[in-house]
Amino acid sequence: MSIVSLIVNFVPIILAIVLHELAHGYAAYRLGDNTAKIYGRLTLNPLKHIDPFGSILLPALLYFSHAGFMFGWAKPVPVNFNNLKNSKRDLIIVSAAGIVTNLVLAIISALLLKAVSFLPQSTIQGILGLFLLNMVVFNVVLAIFNALPIPPLDGSKILFGWVNKPWAQRYVNSERAGLIAIVLLAFILPAVGQSLGFDLNIFGIILLKSAKFILSFLL
Repeated sequence: MSIVSLIVNFVPIILAIVLHELAHGYAAYRLGDNTAKIYGRLTLNPLKHIDPFGSILLPALLYFSHAGFMFGWAKPVPVNFNNLKNSKRDLIIVSAAGIVTNLVLAIISALLLKAVSFLPQSTIQGILGLFLLNMVVFNVVLAIFNALPIPPLDGSKILFGWVNKPWAQRYVNSERAGLIAIVLLAFILPAVGQSLGFDLNIFGIILLKSAKFILSFLL
């Protein structure tokens, strides 16, 4: 893989996931919790946020396997929700901060992409256009992925994290079971379906259809 291909395909997803996590930490910091600052996570340094599997290996596997969609994650920014000024409201704000950031990045990238299209056609223009296109797509997919109500994704906290009921807290804290469910839906079920001649890529279909709907307004 060339340096140009590496930059165009992997830098956008690294930016998307790093800024996603940074947004969580910064929102929590502004709302009274400095845990992320103490741990040195309020930084743009990607090395502080990158998760070897979620940020590098998984996107690479999806890219080289031509999965048709791409996503990943960074190391979660530590947040002590007990330090937040208004626990229920601020929990939703902190949890939604990453999703909102990805959507804002997608909108900005889409606007820049339209501006780049007016530049004279050249190799640089083509590379920049593809980079911005990937920024739009990756940020939209990452926003949708994190909005799913599956622990430990943000959607589970937005929907149930503020609910002061034992079942809700058990659900939000069932991160290991949630990760198993994500792996099952994203990889194992499609592989089993393919071997049986059925399309069981439910996870990919949800991401792709939702992403196409949002992208139809941006591109």
